Amino acid sequence: MTFRRSIPVGVFAGLLAIASPGAQQQTPPLTPDIPPRFEVPTAAYDYVKRVVMIPMRDGAKLYTVIVVPKGARNAPILLTRTPYNAAARAQRNRSPYMVAALPLFDELFAADGYIRVYQDVRGKYGSEGEYVMTRPLRGPLNNSTVDHSTDAYDTIDWLVKNVPESNGRVGMVGSSYEGFTVVMALVNPHPALKAAVPESPMIDGWMGDDWFHYGAFRQVNLDYFTEQTTVRGAGDAVVRTGYDDYDNFRRAGSAGDWAKAAGFDQLPWWRKLTEHPSYDAFWKEQALDTTMAKQPLTVPTIWLQGLWDQEDMWGAIHSYAAIESKDSGNDKNFLIMGPWFHSQINREGTALGPLRWSTDTTMDVRRDIIKPFFDQYLKDGAPKANTPPVLIYNTGESHWDRFTSWPLACESGCAAKPKPLYLNAGFALSFNGPGAATQPAAAYDEYVSDPARPVPFSPRPARFSDTDAWRRWLVNDQRTAESRPDVLTYMTPVLSEAVRISGAPIVHLFASTSGTDSDWVVKLIDVYPDEVPSQPEMSGYELAISMDIFRGRYRESFERPAAIASDKPLPYTFALPTVNHIFKQGHRVMVQVQSTLFPLYDRNPQTFVPNIFFAKPSDYIKATQRVYHAPPAASYIDLPVLTGSPATQTR
Repeated sequence: MTFRRSIPVGVFAGLLAIASPGAQQQTPPLTPDIPPRFEVPTAAYDYVKRVVMIPMRDGAKLYTVIVVPKGARNAPILLTRTPYNAAARAQRNRSPYMVAALPLFDELFAADGYIRVYQDVRGKYGSEGEYVMTRPLRGPLNNSTVDHSTDAYDTIDWLVKNVPESNGRVGMVGSSYEGFTVVMALVNPHPALKAAVPESPMIDGWMGDDWFHYGAFRQVNLDYFTEQTTVRGAGDAVVRTGYDDYDNFRRAGSAGDWAKAAGFDQLPWWRKLTEHPSYDAFWKEQALDTTMAKQPLTVPTIWLQGLWDQEDMWGAIHSYAAIESKDSGNDKNFLIMGPWFHSQINREGTALGPLRWSTDTTMDVRRDIIKPFFDQYLKDGAPKANTPPVLIYNTGESHWDRFTSWPLACESGCAAKPKPLYLNAGFALSFNGPGAATQPAAAYDEYVSDPARPVPFSPRPARFSDTDAWRRWLVNDQRTAESRPDVLTYMTPVLSEAVRISGAPIVHLFASTSGTDSDWVVKLIDVYPDEVPSQPEMSGYELAISMDIFRGRYRESFERPAAIASDKPLPYTFALPTVNHIFKQGHRVMVQVQSTLFPLYDRNPQTFVPNIFFAKPSDYIKATQRVYHAPPAASYIDLPVLTGSPATQTR
């Protein structure tokens, strides 16, 4: 017979618990599923990320992200100071590998053992202190004990003393505002700052960088003001009432009207800017090219910018020029100008709009120039870099030119003198000077500038939020403007031989207006042949090589605006941005003249008022604009035409 032994219930339950490990440790169903803190396992990462608050001399602490390769010893430091969120800037991807985690620009440095540091400037994101837009240096505009120069100094001092993996040498790099902070660090620099690369730095906000161009206000910055100055973190762009900014700004009236409707009266930076519409001490004291001209040249520096930089086309080239005379050894002051939009050096560089380059131009520079440059000054035992004194892309032939100086020094038989290109009767353009006009009407061409119908700066709809369109607008086909009755277009015959220009074209415009104020826009354009079989979309393309705007009230003085005498031909002289271009045989050279580039630039009411920011609707009038092309008022552009061979640096 079968014998069965009964098991007590309590013993059975105990055996069941043993057979089911963890049964009594089950997580209750209503336990919150977001833990107080989640730690990402990083043991397998090839880098260590530290977040520290670095103290400044006034007691404020600045949020700083330090990314160190694991096992690093005696490593160089590369520092960027930013108003754009150091935590985000220091992480392109979530990756266990430093090369992939950091931004594209950092790949070469991360792969070679550099320590990478990003820091929020004071008052932004995680940093303490008060934010002041492009905080001025200590002096007439800053009676505090701190500025971006002292903050950079204090940061570098802390880093070399508190990052044990470092070798005590620091380089700085950054673009746009970050480029501005690099330049500020070059003012009374820390001894450990051994090399610097300011990319598209904001140097003079009134003359030709972010805020104005020769006094004409750049309305695209209005969204930047709310994004930067309404909160410590990332602010929002201004809410629009319509899709097309051309209509949004035209309907609003003046820039001041648009800003008031958006609540800008609350923003101190907006008030400061509108209180200083002219080039007074507020702007002069902040012009860093002037500051750098007074500084000893101690830190090797590469000034870098794009030839089609739609934001900061003034800063790098003018800073380079301001201190070049101090570089007696031609080994501390360097210039790079690439075929790029603003800050494109941090991105892929094979193209810009419809233009296609023969190589990845930004990779060329990062790999072949910038990385060896930093290595030379920051790494033990690194070879001397072959840094060209000047590296400028030839935008006509699609290759890099390495020069010994800029403006170009010439070898025997080389001529680099300005060559006048005259606006002639019949909308002709020629290196031959015009003859005397036989009839008064033949001495000029005219158009009506109507503030109610300004010339768009790019094809409509114009949307400042369209980043891609914003980056390429300077290379847009100018045929869209040529067809307008308020744009004068002058053109050469088909070129029988190539024309090379290297330098800054200088506009000498003789013009009149029936109003008492006026803006003048001049564009230098390369007109492609009617057929380009290798790239059909470039057939007949009108490519702007250089253009700018000049606010007429500053014809005699940037500091003291004055009304323009009506209907009187007057000279206007101003420089266009630097070029290095070849108008090829079979192309044509074109010049366009107009009075508006809207809504990028605010509309001139064409009536002289004390402050254009606050022009009233009744101030905006139509004006008859005349451009003269007969002696003694013959308009022309001095082109930096190069004949012969420039002095080049061999590789």
